[in-house]
Amino acid sequence: MDQETFHLHYTFHHGDEVKAANKDLQMIQTAIDEGNVETVDYWTKKLSFHLSSHILHTIFWANLTNTKSDPKGELLKQIEKDFGSYDKLKLLISKTSKGVDGNGWGILGYHPSTGKLSVMQCEYHEKLTQWSVIPILVIDVWEHSYYLKYRNRRAEFVDNLFPIINWDNVAERFSIAGWIG
Repeated sequence: MDQETFHLHYTFHHGDEVKAANKDLQMIQTAIDEGNVETVDYWTKKLSFHLSSHILHTIFWANLTNTKSDPKGELLKQIEKDFGSYDKLKLLISKTSKGVDGNGWGILGYHPSTGKLSVMQCEYHEKLTQWSVIPILVIDVWEHSYYLKYRNRRAEFVDNLFPIINWDNVAERFSIAGWIG
């Protein structure tokens, strides 16, 4: 990921989502305090979008590194159990991420109720989610995450993320998700 895209993405796109989520929370509290629940529906929808963006971006940044790594240990065992191999997981999450309609995310998550890893698409930040899936790896495929360097070549961006995925972070998130579940 180039420095300019990283700076703009982190500072403005992610930063603006945090500011918006805080405003949404404030507006919900104001509506409650004033007994004006007519606006709460509007603000809770906004909060769903903005807070989901903040959460997924926070995971995205932690999922990246400047050191090449591969999954190992318990995470690798679970990947092999659920997908057959790391290469098959890479193929599936790449295809899933590249195929998001419009803007959104490719997500590898742990599903505590099944004890399995799950790959899914998430349109925007909150649509097409699976209840109780805990994201452990996210791939941001909003155009702002790649357009300066890759233009309209989302697939190339996704393919070039794999060498900088921080699999130690993904493994840590997996371990915590298993503990929660």
